Amino acid sequence: QLQLVESGGGWVQPGGSLRLSCAASAFTLNYDDIGWFRQAPGKGREGVSCISSSGGSTIYADSVKGRFTISRDNAKNTVYLQMNNLKPEDTAVYYCAIRIDGRSCLAAEYHYWGQGTEVTVSS
Repeated sequence: QLQLVESGGGWVQPGGSLRLSCAASAFTLNYDDIGWFRQAPGKGREGVSCISSSGGSTIYADSVKGRFTISRDNAKNTVYLQMNNLKPEDTAVYYCAIRIDGRSCLAAEYHYWGQGTEVTVSS
C-alpha cells in the first residue's frame, strides 16, 4: 500500500526553524509530484507548497512565501520542507501527499496521505 511518512515536527518558538521530511519506504517518489499541506484545529486542509517530480517547478502559498522552501533529494527518496521564521499561525499538523491529478497545490488533487507531523509554534 502506498503510504508516505512525515517527520521533523515539534515545538518551536516564534522565529525558529524546522525541517520536515516526507519519505516512502516501499516505493520510489522520484516520478511523483509531491505536496505539503497543513491542517490547523478547526480548519480545512490547505496547500503549503508543492514540487514537481524533477524539482524544477514549485508552488508556495502566499502565507509562506519567503519563509518556507520545498526541495527533494531523489537519491534519498525524500521531499523536504524547510520552515524558517515560523509564526504561531503556522501551528498545524503537516501532511505530505502524491499528486494524482491536476497541476495545482490543492488537496483535492493529492492522494496517499501520510499520518502527519505536528508543528507547534508558541512562546
